[in-house]
Amino acid sequence: MEVRTTGLADVLVFVPTPHRDHRGFFTRTFDAAVATAHGVDPASFLQDSQSRSYLGTLRGLHTRGGRGEAKLVRCARGAIHDVVVDARPQSPTLGRHETFRLDDEQFWHLYIPSGLLHGFQVLSDVADVCYRIDREHDPSEDRAVRYDDPDLAISWPLPVAEMSPRDAAAGSWADLLAGMDR
Repeated sequence: MEVRTTGLADVLVFVPTPHRDHRGFFTRTFDAAVATAHGVDPASFLQDSQSRSYLGTLRGLHTRGGRGEAKLVRCARGAIHDVVVDARPQSPTLGRHETFRLDDEQFWHLYIPSGLLHGFQVLSDVADVCYRIDREHDPSEDRAVRYDDPDLAISWPLPVAEMSPRDAAAGSWADLLAGMDR
């Protein structure tokens, strides 16, 4: 399994090597030794979750207050346009975002450290997204920024087909920054 760095500090892409033949494929989706070698504690993940969404659906941009939340994200079925925004006040890449295509062909795992915003848009008819999360969910710590905030200027590949009421009512990037300890 190869590990790639990204343009955002501490964000990693775990790239497995699928073995394909006439029967289909086999791939390792997580390797604790590889994670540990790259500074990710595999024992820190406490919850696994999965979402299913349909073409054009947009989820995000989400983060957590308090100690934040680190996660590993992968698309087990279909394809998504995944977006990560650095929202860590002391980070050299604060305010920058990077996009990734996660799909069921390459099997990339995206490691998103605590303090970043995360969202995605579904590119296939159906997409199942799996998350490994290092903290139990506490709804009182949920934070969100609008997907179309002009200060972030994120380009989404499709018109938004569906979105939760929470995401539609999300605050601005400026509001998020104003509420942070700097």
